[in-house]
Amino acid sequence: MKRHIPNIITLLNVFCGCVATVFAVLNKLELAAAFVFLGIFFDFFDGLAARLLDVKSELGLQLDSLADMITSGLVPGIVMFQLLSISYSGGWNIGLQLDSAETMRWETFDIPLLPFFGFLITLASAYRLAKFNLDENQVSSFVGLPTPANALLILSFPLILLYHNNDFLNAIILNKWFLIGTTLLSSYLLNARIGLFALKFKNWGFKDNALRYIFIVVSFVLILTMKFMAIPAIIAFYVISSLVNQFNTPKTV
Repeated sequence: MKRHIPNIITLLNVFCGCVATVFAVLNKLELAAAFVFLGIFFDFFDGLAARLLDVKSELGLQLDSLADMITSGLVPGIVMFQLLSISYSGGWNIGLQLDSAETMRWETFDIPLLPFFGFLITLASAYRLAKFNLDENQVSSFVGLPTPANALLILSFPLILLYHNNDFLNAIILNKWFLIGTTLLSSYLLNARIGLFALKFKNWGFKDNALRYIFIVVSFVLILTMKFMAIPAIIAFYVISSLVNQFNTPKTV
């Protein structure tokens, strides 16, 4: 029975991703974010459960990537679609009248083409997850930004809009060029040849886990002081600190 426990936790991640997808399509981005966060919680604990129970399997690995594709790949793409829609025309409006060269006409309503650019995140996530499944070296570290971290970054934007209520931040986030740039940067980081540390502790000693402990403390302080604005800051700190650590780590011949 215990060998099924990690897979059940992974399937809970799949369920959260499905629910988040529905809310994202309905433009209920706050609820979509909540279920993505819950799905990422399950994503963390399915691997932990597999290690604690010593029941790691190839099936679990494949299932985990399929779950991530939904929760951390599809949903961020839909959220970016919605944000680009808002930046373009105030949302996905039935009957929106635009020039035929700029839109795709589907029966009774028009959809601007620009928002579909957001699905580049979904494509980049799929490519990253496929590469990850074939790479046996990404155990204590990652190559490229993990899809859950990228999902947190994208989902933080609607939460900042909703809860910070800052005109300056709103103007930046809903600027189409900012969203296009973020989509390109996000897609690049997912597949970049950049070594990033993983939050996996082989022991609890500070010497072997100094960077992980520092990252946890800094993240906690940022969340307390910046709320949802902390998420982009934490992702930036994660990437920068990994690059600094990689640069300072002596290379073995």
